[in-house]
Amino acid sequence: MSVKHKFHILENDGASDHLENSSIPSISLPNQDGNFLRLDRSDTFRMILYFFPMTGRPDMPLPEKWNTIPGASGCTLETCNFRDNYDVLIGLNAIPIGISTQSVDYNKEMTMRLGITFDVLSDENLDLKNTLRLPTFSIKDKIYLKRLTLIIEKKIVKKVFYPIYPVNKHIQDIIKWLKEN
Repeated sequence: MSVKHKFHILENDGASDHLENSSIPSISLPNQDGNFLRLDRSDTFRMILYFFPMTGRPDMPLPEKWNTIPGASGCTLETCNFRDNYDVLIGLNAIPIGISTQSVDYNKEMTMRLGITFDVLSDENLDLKNTLRLPTFSIKDKIYLKRLTLIIEKKIVKKVFYPIYPVNKHIQDIIKWLKEN
């Protein structure tokens, strides 16, 4: 039995307006292998931090009414789009990094299953969410990040994509922006 995913049209609620031109804080988050990655970097490449609520797992049910929450579904598709366009992004001097409130072990299972070769970080303790005041929603006391993307250059947020709709075309918006900037 297949589940139909409906992509809801999202309106900008202003929850990310404060992020453009802000500085990335001195925070390190664990990747899918448990290794900490520092986010306030002065590398020559740009970082694409894409925040997502959660990816589903074949062996676990989605949270109750997940597919009725605007912007919740489509995280696996989004991550696969970053995977499938990895070489294009690297060619544009940018590296994708996924971030969610899922655990390190949850991210490890997902990256292995989907063949993700880049870092997917866990903000399970909500350190980055709280510091940057990122938009969220919750289900039964579990906090999920709303989908948004930040393009970081030398520790500064240069571009904010929020809200993201439709999720299946988001990677093309990022590529277009990187080519023009």
